Amino acid sequence: MTIYTDGGAKPNPDGAGGWAALLITGTQRREISGGEPMTTNNRMELMAAISALEELKKPCVVTLWTDSQYLRNGITEWMPNWVKRGWKTAAKQPVKNQDLWQRLHAATHNHQITWKWVKAHNGHPMNERVDAMATAAREKIERGG
Repeated sequence: MTIYTDGGAKPNPDGAGGWAALLITGTQRREISGGEPMTTNNRMELMAAISALEELKKPCVVTLWTDSQYLRNGITEWMPNWVKRGWKTAAKQPVKNQDLWQRLHAATHNHQITWKWVKAHNGHPMNERVDAMATAAREKIERGG
């Protein structure tokens, strides 16, 4: 299973936001997206990954591509220490977006995931697709949908 995710808000922070994910296995492709009226880029990046992983109905080996260093570094580097410290940062402050990080943590348990980073807006077809989907989801929210 290969997953591409993206999310964003405009303006950031506190603008309309959209997220999207493309799930690919063999020749099958599934596109999902959504949005929120008042959010941040980081929350939308997290929602894209959460929503994609929550779509999986059985344990999978996943390669998940994101253009968000916040998401990739958070899940691969920072989260183990946040969990050990009771969801506190090294400065003993509550982790920002803790609700979504905890949801993402739970969504990863049944899967073997490799987290990959792709440079945004660099012509990668799948990253460009999820970017367009996330933008469309955000614009739908802006129109009141």
